[in-house]
Amino acid sequence: MKQRLYGWVAAGCCAAMLLGACTANYQDDNTNPYEATADDMAKDDYMLRSTLVAMQGCVIPTDAIHYQYVECLMGGSYSGYLADSGAWTGKFSTFDPQQYWVQYTFNNTIPNVFINLGNLQARTDNEVLLAVADVLKVAAMHRIADIYGPIPYSQVGADGKTEAPYDSLRDVYMRFFEELDHAVEVLTRHKDETFSPYADKVYSGEIIEWIKLANSLRLRLAMRLSSIEPETAQEQALAAINHPVGTMSSNDDNAWMSVTKHPLRVVAYEYNKGDSRVGADIAAFMNGYADPRREKYFTLSTFTDVTNEYIGVRTGLPTYTEAKNFSNVNIEEGSFLYTHILWMNAAEVAFLKAEAALRGWYGSASDARSWYEKGIRLSFEQWGSAGADEYLKGTSAPQAYIDPKTPANNGTPETTICVQWDDNASQQENLERIITQKWIACFPLGQEGWAEFRRTGYPRLMGAVYSYGSEITDKQAGARRMRYPESEYQENRQYLMQAISDYLKGPDNLATRLWWDTTNKQ
Repeated sequence: MKQRLYGWVAAGCCAAMLLGACTANYQDDNTNPYEATADDMAKDDYMLRSTLVAMQGCVIPTDAIHYQYVECLMGGSYSGYLADSGAWTGKFSTFDPQQYWVQYTFNNTIPNVFINLGNLQARTDNEVLLAVADVLKVAAMHRIADIYGPIPYSQVGADGKTEAPYDSLRDVYMRFFEELDHAVEVLTRHKDETFSPYADKVYSGEIIEWIKLANSLRLRLAMRLSSIEPETAQEQALAAINHPVGTMSSNDDNAWMSVTKHPLRVVAYEYNKGDSRVGADIAAFMNGYADPRREKYFTLSTFTDVTNEYIGVRTGLPTYTEAKNFSNVNIEEGSFLYTHILWMNAAEVAFLKAEAALRGWYGSASDARSWYEKGIRLSFEQWGSAGADEYLKGTSAPQAYIDPKTPANNGTPETTICVQWDDNASQQENLERIITQKWIACFPLGQEGWAEFRRTGYPRLMGAVYSYGSEITDKQAGARRMRYPESEYQENRQYLMQAISDYLKGPDNLATRLWWDTTNKQ
């Protein structure tokens, strides 16, 4: 039986909060007028619930406009998952994004995370809720750090104002590990308990699942450092894997946030009849592999004069008059995906373990293959697709991309990597195999796909067709980070300039690499 941690509400019940109940009789006729009433407590209870849920909304944006900027137009374009179908000027995909797009996630996520965290800390000393909040903080803020690089973090106050000193990206990552370590330690002591499901749109208050998510995030972040600090990466990876509760291991552990309507549904179907379409890159890979998950991921194209197939759009096009006829993301009204946003899945964790084994950090050499194949099977299971056994035997390469209307947009992924594992292949070849399949399994997490592409160089994307940003000379390598908002130059200039000089160590543009981005670095 699981104990439920309900006593969130009254200041006079702080000690009882940790035990799960307040014992004061608020129906007593002789209620002290200076003590909290039941109505007051209900308000506090609501505030705590709403604050924690608000922090959950900061991880993957639930607002369609925010989601569009960060996951579709930026992450979707740079990861190869999605492509623009709107005729805008100044776009992420052509490396000349509008300032409003650039600043949106920096100026929204950072303040909202810290304001809600500060509100929670001011209203409760419940260590479970505060530990969950720390997991949420890292889950949201690592995405910001992976977009911009050095950020204000350790000295941002509860008011959420970013007029604060910056931390180096390395220091931010070390704090992430410390915060996750502390959160896991606290939550492990309460692993058989639950808290109110009304405060948790991901796991309905199951504390043990938050431990698995925290450990899985730690493993994800550990692998980011695989090239720049392999010893730290191995230490943190093993701390996550070897924890008694461990990481996500089945699709029951997947982190899905419940929403009324998936923001990608709004972007892909409602804005201007759809502002994004499936990217040519992921369609080319999955078509070449004859991947059974295509029907789950994509809709068929709707051209009337060519055979309807799964056809994506090349990224980096200034405009495309027939973009709406290309394959769309498959988010049917009433489906599970329609009402749930994926944060992280067990398939990704299996691939992370496969990479750790490949590097000799975890288990034996044969474990890399086992975890790789488990990652594929978990992804097939997650999407309800049959045929994993046959898929694992695949020896075909990604398909050449043919634009049905504009041959100038044709392209071919510069790789012959197949699905079938090869025990005799080089470590680098099998790393490409692992990352390519992880990339497919993580769809549509654009920011994660972009981060791993930068870290490893995989999958081998075709790259943007056009670049209108003078910073990007290698369209295939693409953007390596995002510029800081103009508002930081106006309101936090001293600290920003110091961070650019001391931590970023390069110009504030899209071509400057982050601290952990060492792949193919000249």
